[in-house]
Amino acid sequence: MDSGSGIEVDIQVWTIVFRTLLTYLLILVILRIMGKREIGELSVLDLVVFVMLAEIAVFSIEEPDKSLVHALIPMTLLLIIQRLSAFLSLKSQNFREWFDGTPTFIIKHGKVDEYEMKKQRYNFNDLLIQLREKEIYSIQDVDYAILEPNGKLSVLQKDENDSDHSSGYSAILIADGKIQYDSLQRVKKNKSWLLNELKKKGYESEKDISFCSLDEQGELFIDQKNEYE
Repeated sequence: MDSGSGIEVDIQVWTIVFRTLLTYLLILVILRIMGKREIGELSVLDLVVFVMLAEIAVFSIEEPDKSLVHALIPMTLLLIIQRLSAFLSLKSQNFREWFDGTPTFIIKHGKVDEYEMKKQRYNFNDLLIQLREKEIYSIQDVDYAILEPNGKLSVLQKDENDSDHSSGYSAILIADGKIQYDSLQRVKKNKSWLLNELKKKGYESEKDISFCSLDEQGELFIDQKNEYE
């Protein structure tokens, strides 16, 4: 390789380094202007903006021959769109609900709203994971659970003096009308025992049950299927 080619490669490398640093600073400034809320709580619109910013950043770095203006213009436009949508969200509830969505009650008065879960494509695994993240290990300890537009779960626990309140981990015996045989085996129970317990409480089949768990005190928690449909 001759000296001319070597100098050309060096210039290209330094151009990429410069563009990387400049793009980093530009995105950092844009995120700061967008506000702290955008970093901690991503709405659908925020997610789209961030993905597009990432794509533009890659373009500006991988195409050193292209003018930085080609990256700066769409970045600025995205910032204007985001700020305008934030302003409209403050002024119009209808706009805010359309763009950000509305909170959804997953549990009301201790009862799971299976119909809303299906609408939100939200399953029991999602619910239990988010409850465990809040150090809640049993659905029957929850009075209200609200799925926020950003995907977070807000939970109001039952009063500790509530007679329905339990302690410890609960084994999931039925989820979405299907018996969880692994859990039954862990608590040393079988299908016949479970169906008999359901019949005692007026349920003819596991298919009538949205969710059923057994706590450490041997108490069954049962949520009937499609109660809110």
